Amino acid sequence: MPLQTSYLYCEDWSKSCAPSKPDSRGTIERVRILFVGDIFGRPGREIVRDHLADVVATRGIELVVANGENAAAGFGLTPSLAEEILRLGVDVITTGNHVWDKREIADYFRSAERNGSNARRVLRPANYPADTPGVGWYEGQTKRGTPFAVINLQGRVFMVDNDDPFRTADRLLENIRAKVVVVDMHAEATSEKIAMGWYLDGRVTAVVGTHTHVPTADERVLPKGTAYLTDVGMTGPYDSIIGVEKQQVLERFLTSIPTRFEPATGDVRFSAVVIDCDQSSGRATAIERLVLKQ
Repeated sequence: MPLQTSYLYCEDWSKSCAPSKPDSRGTIERVRILFVGDIFGRPGREIVRDHLADVVATRGIELVVANGENAAAGFGLTPSLAEEILRLGVDVITTGNHVWDKREIADYFRSAERNGSNARRVLRPANYPADTPGVGWYEGQTKRGTPFAVINLQGRVFMVDNDDPFRTADRLLENIRAKVVVVDMHAEATSEKIAMGWYLDGRVTAVVGTHTHVPTADERVLPKGTAYLTDVGMTGPYDSIIGVEKQQVLERFLTSIPTRFEPATGDVRFSAVVIDCDQSSGRATAIERLVLKQ
């Protein structure tokens, strides 16, 4: 069956959400960003493999960011899967607390010091201790030459007590030169995500939340020009409990006995958000919540 689109938001689709076009001088004024929500296991990877290129082409996407911390059977990310996701057309991979579930990722992060290593485009949250392998931000250029940056942060409420994500963002923004800046706020508490959105309003292009695997319906452009969404949702199987086979999770709740969790396979959806911004200022002009299902 063809993909079906649901959950669309845009203040003025005909103007704000139309594909970017050159001006009279041939300069692209608008940048369109696609942020793909937590890729969960093989089902998530397969729907990205099958449909990302079409979404990029038909919607005029210039920059693709995806959260990949659950790509390896729902828990963690391996170097080979990181490389696979990058080959599919993702420009930067963000992660979160589950990134360490596969130990080999630490050595992969260390390899980012080599020239030309793709590992530099795979991030762990920036507010981990300074000597933690990997980095939490990336600055580069899109295929059309637009400078951009991606920052990965992790919340502290109901999660590991890392360094302050708010002050970490302040420190990183002091040195980032790009105007187009996307922040992945990987956090449990909606209040902490919303607080980060307001804290960075006007200083970054977008603050989008990940981690809970449940898409929220509060997409908006904040007053100073930052696009915001509390949680992009999961790219993976929705006939599940946040990606895992239902019976396995129910057994854990009913017995409190640890059980092996495995990715579910049914009702696979591609959950993402599309953000338009001004190339010169980085200010967001529109946000569209996108859920594609087969």
